[in-house]
Amino acid sequence: MSTKRRGRPPRKSAATVSAEPSVVSEPSAVEDTAGNEVGETTEGQAFDLPSISAADIFQGQSYTFHSEIPSAVRDDPTASITLGVDEAGRGPVLGPMVYGIAYCLSDYEKSLSAKGFDDSKKLTAQVRSDLLQEICTPDTGLHANVGWAVRVMSARDISAGMLRPAGVGAYNLNAQAHDTTMNLIDEVLKKGVNVKEIFVDTVGPAQTYQAKLQRRFPTTKVTVSKKADSLYPSVSVASVCAKVTRDFALEEYFKLASSGKEAPNCGSGYPGDHKTVTYLKGSMDSLFGWGSEARFSWSTTEDMIKKDGEAVDWPDNDDEGNGDIGAFMSASATGNDVRYWFGKPATAAEL
Repeated sequence: MSTKRRGRPPRKSAATVSAEPSVVSEPSAVEDTAGNEVGETTEGQAFDLPSISAADIFQGQSYTFHSEIPSAVRDDPTASITLGVDEAGRGPVLGPMVYGIAYCLSDYEKSLSAKGFDDSKKLTAQVRSDLLQEICTPDTGLHANVGWAVRVMSARDISAGMLRPAGVGAYNLNAQAHDTTMNLIDEVLKKGVNVKEIFVDTVGPAQTYQAKLQRRFPTTKVTVSKKADSLYPSVSVASVCAKVTRDFALEEYFKLASSGKEAPNCGSGYPGDHKTVTYLKGSMDSLFGWGSEARFSWSTTEDMIKKDGEAVDWPDNDDEGNGDIGAFMSASATGNDVRYWFGKPATAAEL
């Protein structure tokens, strides 16, 4: 009986995929389905979002985007700056997790709520998109005052971190979140931005996380709390930047993977979404699973692979008696050791 398989989407050449400059660093994760918002399509709301790197998204690469330093911050380099941090896509089985930061003059931060910013889950997709589009549009007040950055952490890299071998140790989601947050803040500080106050939506125990960040950034005042995206306007902006980037990134992946055909309806990407589960079941390759859009380390995908995937046996020796490649790296395999592949090592006397 033949097995139906879905091949991985064909890769497009660099000439057909435009990409923003990106900075690639490390991955991570652990499953969390808390706070599953209802997914909304970004179709019809598209604008040229600079945080979307099509080539990286399609190839499953993590990357970082930073906006230019806003003119209000650049023109007053000694003024106190407030910075907020939040994420989008912690729980989904599909697509990246995106960390966002936003910063502005501390005096300006108070006006952000009046412009419509709030926890991104409380806003419609259209409102979120419109707000970020205004930040990206020159000659607007938001563009002149708000700087922002995102780290797009691919599903592939999230899974690679979670599934690292026992000897190395899994790189869980909380560790990933902490490292990503600190890296983004550090990158802004290295640009010369005078950050004096940082607000962060918590990951794990707020008090412990706050102490960790305060040690890393001793010259700033750090506040970590639950629901920070509703309490602090700069975190609300970061929440919008992260959520819009994630939505656009997921849409961009499926647009490229569909090669001009109608993109599949994968829902919100959360394990509890029937459309997402239907997509995963219908698109799973019995041997390879999925492409770079899926988090293989999530229980949803893991269970599907165990149930419907091809079992693969990795014997220590093949039919001809050849051992595992690791045996060739062992010092005990005298004569077969890679050290002897190009002749006997010279002794001190021979030299």
